[in-house]
Amino acid sequence: MKHILVVDDSVTVRMYHRKMLGDAGWEVDEAANGIEAIEKSLQRADDAGFDLYVVDINMPKMDGYTFVRELRRQTGQCAVPVLMVSTEGRASDALAAREAGANCYLVKPAKPQELVLTAALLLGDRRAAAAVAGAAIEGKRS
Repeated sequence: MKHILVVDDSVTVRMYHRKMLGDAGWEVDEAANGIEAIEKSLQRADDAGFDLYVVDINMPKMDGYTFVRELRRQTGQCAVPVLMVSTEGRASDALAAREAGANCYLVKPAKPQELVLTAALLLGDRRAAAAVAGAAIEGKRS
């Protein structure tokens, strides 16, 4: 089973992302800031590690950009996909996220289908991607 770490200082956002991603069939863990996320990634490094990080930008102690740069320096973590989800909606914010090492960027609040489909594509989970696409098609038919 794929394991995702949601990194956000907002309890509400973490719960929302946990629900959406968990309902898609993935195991989800949480961290309230970048420092906690680094600690959790190091703890899991001996196991299978995380398969995806869903990261906010504006957090106390360590922001999302710094977390992603630090994650990319860790051996074994440099290729793990990172999806940044932030209230910052300018093109320069998405560019800064990519320059820090993120693979994708969504603006909050991320729509459930958009969040799950992006995660599925980053995880290479064809089953989940097909389920989201099928639900979107059915929704348009109704």
